[in-house]
Amino acid sequence: MAGTYMIARAVQNMILFYNGSVHDIDHFLKVWGYARTIGELEQLDPYTQETLELAAVVHDIACPLCRKKYGSTAGPYQESEGIPLTRTFYKNFDLSGEQLDRICYLVGHHHTFRNIEGSDYQILIEADFIVNASESNMSLSAIQSFYDQVFRTSAGKKLLAEIYNLRR
Repeated sequence: MAGTYMIARAVQNMILFYNGSVHDIDHFLKVWGYARTIGELEQLDPYTQETLELAAVVHDIACPLCRKKYGSTAGPYQESEGIPLTRTFYKNFDLSGEQLDRICYLVGHHHTFRNIEGSDYQILIEADFIVNASESNMSLSAIQSFYDQVFRTSAGKKLLAEIYNLRR
């Protein structure tokens, strides 16, 4: 498996993993779509783009477990529980150890907004925020604040500003 086929298989498997949870399926598909778009607009190299997209597909893989185990999908729970689930999810994919480690790192940090290292990490944070802002009915002032403090990519900033008519 390589490239777009591998990503398509990951999407298909994630839909099966979520077992009819339309909210979870819709969420990951939207985050993946924004991550893919931002990554392409930022002209990531193919390896980083693939890593980003594979991470975006599974970024919330821990949500069902966290709901059951903790009664909450709070970020720290998702980050800690998501790493082993991601390793298991991708065990039959032809990924290098380095790429799988990076995907797990991204899943294990996608709610950590400090010390962001790497364009794939930055873009995953931005894509997830764009979707969460809408799904959580976030105030425009909160969205503007996140834009000012966390968004760094020109493509992500432009998308967020255009979606929410923010000042740039």
